[in-house]
Amino acid sequence: MDTAEPRKLEISYFPMIEYSQAWDMQKESVRAIDAGERLERLILLQHPPTYTIGSQNHPEHLLMNADQLREQGISLFEIDRGGDITYHGPGQLVGYPLLRIGEQGRVDLHGYLRSLEQVIIDYLATFGIEGGRKPEYTGVWVGDVKICAIGVKFNKSRSRKGFLTSHGFAFNIREGIAEEGFRGIIPCGISQYGVTSLEECTGRRFEIEEVAAALVPHFLSRFPYDGIVSDWANTPNGQ
Repeated sequence: MDTAEPRKLEISYFPMIEYSQAWDMQKESVRAIDAGERLERLILLQHPPTYTIGSQNHPEHLLMNADQLREQGISLFEIDRGGDITYHGPGQLVGYPLLRIGEQGRVDLHGYLRSLEQVIIDYLATFGIEGGRKPEYTGVWVGDVKICAIGVKFNKSRSRKGFLTSHGFAFNIREGIAEEGFRGIIPCGISQYGVTSLEECTGRRFEIEEVAAALVPHFLSRFPYDGIVSDWANTPNGQ
């Protein structure tokens, strides 16, 4: 963090929430955080099957037509984050950090992305999994398969220096998620590499909320705050 002002982080978990609702939540939260009306937030959740197309906007990387999307029950959104097309769906932990950065004039946008990647890399290391990066791509990889996609937006603050972050990471947890959702797209426009999941890497079963709770301490080690505010029962330390 880049300010000495005491700061608390609000943490929220939603078992399942429609993408449009979560996007509206992000936008309203960013406005309220910028206005000083609420705390910075980390929102953790799952989405129903959804494809999102980022600002790189390559519609040819969507391999389904409108009828096929309806048949499969997959929603499609063109959104304001960076990056290309990706999938969100059940069995994937999505995290939206809505944070103030660069208030002291030290804005390291690439450093923020690397820190988000490191949260996932640190968590994977607890299972003996070597997560890593590919220099030409954002996200976290296990060998040549991607386990976590990252795409963010840096919203210029209207009330102070710096930015407010939105969007975030999509961490594949359940085995089979590649066949369930990613087969309908060229993920992030990358055709030469595939995707994997935590269950495929470990050979064990996970509950999404279990992973969310275990990930929070790793997030706070990279983005330290002075306290946590949450009504989520599984928030670490019960704060």
